[in-house]
Amino acid sequence: MMRVAAIQMISSSDLNDNLATAERLLRQAAADGAQLLLLPEYWPLMGQQDTDKLLIAEEAGNGRMQTFLSAIARELGVWLIGGTIPLKSAEADKVLNTTLVYGPDGELKARYDKMHLFGFQKGSESYEESRTITAGDEVVSFDTELGRIGLAICYDLRFPELFRALGPCNLMIVTAAFTYTTGEAHWEILLRARAVENQCYLLACGQGGVHSNGRRTWGHSMLIDPWGKVLACQAEGEGVVAGEIDQAQIASVRESLPALRHRRM
Repeated sequence: MMRVAAIQMISSSDLNDNLATAERLLRQAAADGAQLLLLPEYWPLMGQQDTDKLLIAEEAGNGRMQTFLSAIARELGVWLIGGTIPLKSAEADKVLNTTLVYGPDGELKARYDKMHLFGFQKGSESYEESRTITAGDEVVSFDTELGRIGLAICYDLRFPELFRALGPCNLMIVTAAFTYTTGEAHWEILLRARAVENQCYLLACGQGGVHSNGRRTWGHSMLIDPWGKVLACQAEGEGVVAGEIDQAQIASVRESLPALRHRRM
Protein backbone atom coordinates (compact mmCIF):
# COMPACT_ATOMS: atom_id res chain seq x y z
CA MET A 1 0.00 0.00 0.00
CA MET A 2 1.13 3.53 -0.72
CA ARG A 3 -0.72 6.79 -0.16
CA VAL A 4 -0.49 9.19 -3.10
CA ALA A 5 -1.71 12.75 -3.53
CA ALA A 6 -2.35 15.20 -6.37
CA ILE A 7 -1.92 18.91 -5.65
CA GLN A 8 -4.54 20.96 -7.50
CA MET A 9 -3.64 24.63 -8.03
CA ILE A 10 -4.86 27.76 -9.77
CA SER A 11 -1.45 29.06 -10.72
CA SER A 12 -1.00 32.76 -11.37
CA SER A 13 1.51 34.78 -13.38
CA ASP A 14 3.66 35.29 -10.24
CA LEU A 15 6.35 32.65 -9.74
CA ASN A 16 6.88 33.54 -6.08
CA ASP A 17 3.20 33.13 -5.23
CA ASN A 18 3.05 29.78 -7.03
CA LEU A 19 6.13 28.47 -5.25
CA ALA A 20 4.58 29.41 -1.89
CA THR A 21 1.26 27.77 -2.76
CA ALA A 22 2.95 24.59 -4.00
CA GLU A 23 5.04 24.33 -0.83
CA ARG A 24 2.04 24.83 1.44
CA LEU A 25 -0.05 22.17 -0.30
CA LEU A 26 2.85 19.71 -0.59
CA ARG A 27 3.46 19.98 3.14
CA GLN A 28 -0.26 19.50 3.80
CA ALA A 29 -0.32 16.32 1.68
CA ALA A 30 2.81 14.90 3.30
CA ALA A 31 1.45 15.62 6.78
CA ASP A 32 -1.60 13.56 5.79
CA GLY A 33 0.66 10.60 5.09
CA ALA A 34 1.14 10.78 1.31
CA GLN A 35 4.39 9.17 0.16
CA LEU A 36 4.11 10.22 -3.48
CA LEU A 37 3.09 13.75 -4.43
CA LEU A 38 2.13 15.15 -7.83
CA LEU A 39 2.01 18.77 -8.97
CA PRO A 40 -0.01 20.05 -11.96
CA GLU A 41 1.23 21.08 -15.38
CA TYR A 42 2.47 24.69 -15.52
CA TRP A 43 2.40 24.97 -11.72
CA PRO A 44 5.20 27.58 -11.58
CA LEU A 45 3.51 29.98 -14.00
CA MET A 46 0.31 30.55 -15.93
CA GLY A 47 1.53 33.65 -17.73
CA GLN A 48 -0.31 36.55 -19.27
CA GLN A 49 1.24 35.54 -22.61
CA ASP A 50 2.31 32.13 -23.92
CA THR A 51 5.85 33.47 -24.24
CA ASP A 52 6.10 34.31 -20.51
CA LYS A 53 7.31 30.77 -19.81
CA LEU A 54 10.48 31.53 -21.80
CA LEU A 55 11.43 34.17 -19.24
CA ILE A 56 11.68 31.65 -16.38
CA ALA A 57 13.06 28.67 -18.34
CA GLU A 58 15.96 26.90 -16.64
CA GLU A 59 18.93 24.89 -17.83
CA ALA A 60 18.51 21.21 -17.00
CA GLY A 61 20.06 20.50 -13.61
CA ASN A 62 20.22 24.09 -12.44
CA GLY A 63 17.69 26.68 -11.34
CA ARG A 64 15.30 27.84 -8.66
CA MET A 65 12.38 25.57 -9.60
CA GLN A 66 14.55 22.46 -9.76
CA THR A 67 16.27 23.32 -6.48
CA PHE A 68 12.86 23.77 -4.84
CA LEU A 69 11.57 20.40 -6.05
CA SER A 70 14.70 18.54 -4.98
CA ALA A 71 14.85 20.20 -1.57
CA ILE A 72 11.18 19.69 -0.66
CA ALA A 73 11.28 16.03 -1.76
CA ARG A 74 14.32 15.44 0.46
CA GLU A 75 12.91 17.36 3.44
CA LEU A 76 9.53 15.60 3.31
CA GLY A 77 11.06 12.20 2.43
CA VAL A 78 8.63 11.64 -0.47
CA TRP A 79 8.56 10.82 -4.14
CA LEU A 80 7.80 14.10 -5.89
CA ILE A 81 6.57 14.24 -9.48
CA GLY A 82 7.08 17.89 -10.24
CA GLY A 83 4.21 18.65 -12.60
CA THR A 84 5.90 20.48 -15.44
CA ILE A 85 8.48 23.24 -15.53
CA PRO A 86 9.95 25.01 -18.58
CA LEU A 87 13.46 23.90 -19.48
CA LYS A 88 15.56 25.57 -22.15
CA SER A 89 15.31 24.03 -25.60
CA ALA A 90 17.82 23.85 -28.44
CA GLU A 91 15.22 25.69 -30.52
CA ALA A 92 15.31 29.46 -30.25
CA ASP A 93 12.27 31.02 -28.58
CA LYS A 94 10.96 27.67 -27.35
CA VAL A 95 11.11 25.58 -24.18
CA LEU A 96 10.64 21.96 -23.23
CA ASN A 97 7.59 21.28 -21.06
CA THR A 98 9.20 18.85 -18.66
CA THR A 99 8.19 16.57 -15.80
CA LEU A 100 11.00 15.91 -13.32
CA VAL A 101 10.76 13.16 -10.71
CA TYR A 102 12.70 13.37 -7.44
CA GLY A 103 13.14 10.55 -4.95
CA PRO A 104 12.92 10.79 -1.16
CA ASP A 105 16.67 11.47 -1.17
CA GLY A 106 16.14 14.56 -3.31
CA GLU A 107 17.92 13.05 -6.30
CA LEU A 108 16.53 13.28 -9.83
CA LYS A 109 15.13 9.87 -10.81
CA ALA A 110 13.36 10.50 -14.13
CA ARG A 111 12.68 13.18 -16.73
CA TYR A 112 9.93 13.29 -19.34
CA ASP A 113 9.56 15.98 -22.01
CA LYS A 114 5.97 16.34 -23.22
CA MET A 115 5.56 14.56 -26.55
CA HIS A 116 2.15 15.67 -27.82
CA LEU A 117 1.60 19.41 -28.15
CA PHE A 118 -1.92 20.73 -27.72
CA GLY A 119 -3.69 22.57 -30.51
CA PHE A 120 -7.33 23.69 -30.25
CA GLN A 121 -9.54 26.19 -32.02
CA LYS A 122 -13.20 26.82 -31.22
CA GLY A 123 -14.65 30.26 -31.70
CA SER A 124 -12.51 32.79 -29.84
CA GLU A 125 -10.76 30.05 -27.82
CA SER A 126 -7.42 29.11 -29.38
CA TYR A 127 -4.27 27.29 -28.21
CA GLU A 128 -1.16 26.22 -30.11
CA GLU A 129 1.60 24.90 -27.84
CA SER A 130 3.98 24.21 -30.72
CA ARG A 131 4.57 27.96 -31.06
CA THR A 132 6.52 28.03 -27.79
CA ILE A 133 7.26 24.37 -26.93
CA THR A 134 9.61 21.79 -28.42
CA ALA A 135 8.13 18.28 -28.41
CA GLY A 136 9.86 15.43 -26.61
CA ASP A 137 10.40 12.09 -28.33
CA GLU A 138 10.71 9.41 -25.63
CA VAL A 139 8.22 7.69 -23.31
CA VAL A 140 9.36 7.48 -19.70
CA SER A 141 8.59 5.28 -16.72
CA PHE A 142 10.51 4.71 -13.51
CA ASP A 143 10.65 2.14 -10.73
CA THR A 144 9.73 2.59 -7.07
CA GLU A 145 8.81 0.35 -4.16
CA LEU A 146 5.27 0.60 -5.55
CA GLY A 147 6.42 -0.82 -8.88
CA ARG A 148 6.68 0.88 -12.25
CA ILE A 149 5.15 4.33 -12.66
CA GLY A 150 4.49 5.83 -16.10
CA LEU A 151 4.47 9.52 -16.97
CA ALA A 152 2.18 11.53 -19.26
CA ILE A 153 1.32 15.21 -19.62
CA CYS A 154 -2.11 16.69 -20.44
CA TYR A 155 -2.70 16.30 -24.23
CA ASP A 156 -0.83 12.94 -24.10
CA LEU A 157 -4.04 11.59 -22.56
CA ARG A 158 -5.63 11.46 -26.03
CA PHE A 159 -2.98 9.06 -27.37
CA PRO A 160 -3.49 5.57 -25.88
CA GLU A 161 -0.49 4.22 -27.78
CA LEU A 162 1.77 6.25 -25.49
CA PHE A 163 0.31 4.52 -22.44
CA ARG A 164 0.72 1.10 -24.07
CA ALA A 165 4.35 1.95 -24.86
CA LEU A 166 4.99 2.55 -21.15
CA GLY A 167 4.53 -1.18 -20.55
CA PRO A 168 2.88 -2.71 -17.47
CA CYS A 169 2.65 -0.06 -14.74
CA ASN A 170 1.08 -0.16 -11.31
CA LEU A 171 0.44 3.58 -11.48
CA MET A 172 0.17 5.98 -14.38
CA ILE A 173 0.44 9.72 -13.92
CA VAL A 174 -1.24 12.51 -15.88
CA THR A 175 -0.29 16.06 -14.95
CA ALA A 176 -2.40 18.63 -16.77
CA ALA A 177 -3.89 22.06 -17.31
CA PHE A 178 -6.94 20.94 -19.29
CA THR A 179 -9.10 23.75 -20.61
CA TYR A 180 -12.61 23.97 -19.18
CA THR A 181 -14.12 23.27 -22.60
CA THR A 182 -12.20 20.08 -23.38
CA GLY A 183 -12.12 18.97 -19.75
CA GLU A 184 -15.87 19.11 -19.34
CA ALA A 185 -16.28 16.98 -22.47
CA HIS A 186 -13.49 14.42 -22.24
CA TRP A 187 -11.28 14.53 -19.12
CA GLU A 188 -12.89 11.89 -16.90
CA ILE A 189 -13.87 9.46 -19.66
CA LEU A 190 -10.34 9.44 -21.09
CA LEU A 191 -8.70 9.04 -17.68
CA ARG A 192 -10.96 6.15 -16.72
CA ALA A 193 -10.37 4.50 -20.09
CA ARG A 194 -6.59 4.67 -19.66
CA ALA A 195 -6.88 3.12 -16.19
CA VAL A 196 -9.20 0.33 -17.40
CA GLU A 197 -7.15 -0.43 -20.54
CA ASN A 198 -3.91 -0.71 -18.61
CA GLN A 199 -5.41 -2.29 -15.47
CA CYS A 200 -3.59 0.08 -13.18
CA TYR A 201 -4.21 3.01 -10.89
CA LEU A 202 -4.17 6.45 -12.49
CA LEU A 203 -3.43 9.66 -10.60
CA ALA A 204 -4.40 12.79 -12.54
CA CYS A 205 -3.54 16.29 -11.37
CA GLY A 206 -4.95 19.43 -12.96
CA GLN A 207 -5.05 23.15 -12.71
CA GLY A 208 -8.57 23.99 -11.57
CA GLY A 209 -10.17 27.39 -11.72
CA VAL A 210 -10.04 30.88 -13.22
CA HIS A 211 -6.48 32.17 -13.54
CA SER A 212 -5.20 35.74 -13.40
CA ASN A 213 -4.74 35.67 -17.18
CA GLY A 214 -8.47 34.96 -17.63
CA ARG A 215 -8.05 31.33 -18.65
CA ARG A 216 -10.32 28.77 -16.95
CA THR A 217 -9.04 25.25 -16.37
CA TRP A 218 -11.15 22.19 -15.63
CA GLY A 219 -9.53 20.80 -12.49
CA HIS A 220 -11.17 17.55 -11.35
CA SER A 221 -7.91 16.05 -10.14
CA MET A 222 -8.66 12.44 -9.33
CA LEU A 223 -7.42 9.00 -8.37
CA ILE A 224 -8.86 6.08 -10.35
CA ASP A 225 -8.48 2.37 -9.58
CA PRO A 226 -7.75 -0.45 -12.08
CA TRP A 227 -11.48 -1.18 -12.47
CA GLY A 228 -12.15 2.41 -13.51
CA LYS A 229 -13.68 3.57 -10.22
CA VAL A 230 -13.01 7.18 -9.20
CA LEU A 231 -11.72 6.95 -5.63
CA ALA A 232 -11.22 10.66 -4.98
CA CYS A 233 -11.85 13.87 -6.90
CA GLN A 234 -11.83 17.64 -6.47
CA ALA A 235 -13.79 19.68 -9.00
CA GLU A 236 -12.34 23.19 -8.92
CA GLY A 237 -10.24 25.20 -6.49
CA GLU A 238 -6.87 24.48 -4.96
CA GLY A 239 -6.51 21.48 -2.68
CA VAL A 240 -5.24 17.95 -2.24
CA VAL A 241 -6.73 14.76 -3.71
CA ALA A 242 -5.37 11.66 -1.98
CA GLY A 243 -5.90 7.93 -1.70
CA GLU A 244 -4.27 4.52 -1.38
CA ILE A 245 -2.62 2.41 -4.07
CA ASP A 246 -3.31 -1.25 -3.30
CA GLN A 247 -1.08 -3.65 -5.24
CA ALA A 248 -3.35 -6.54 -4.29
CA GLN A 249 -6.21 -4.82 -6.16
CA ILE A 250 -4.05 -4.55 -9.27
CA ALA A 251 -3.18 -8.24 -9.10
CA SER A 252 -6.81 -9.22 -8.54
CA VAL A 253 -8.09 -7.27 -11.56
CA ARG A 254 -5.34 -8.62 -13.83
CA GLU A 255 -5.97 -12.18 -12.68
CA SER A 256 -9.76 -12.13 -13.06
CA LEU A 257 -9.68 -10.32 -16.42
CA PRO A 258 -6.25 -10.99 -18.00
CA ALA A 259 -6.70 -8.55 -20.87
CA LEU A 260 -3.03 -7.57 -20.91
CA ARG A 261 -2.09 -11.21 -21.54
CA HIS A 262 -4.77 -11.54 -24.24
CA ARG A 263 -3.33 -8.78 -26.44
CA ARG A 264 -2.73 -9.83 -30.06
CA MET A 265 -1.09 -6.69 -31.44
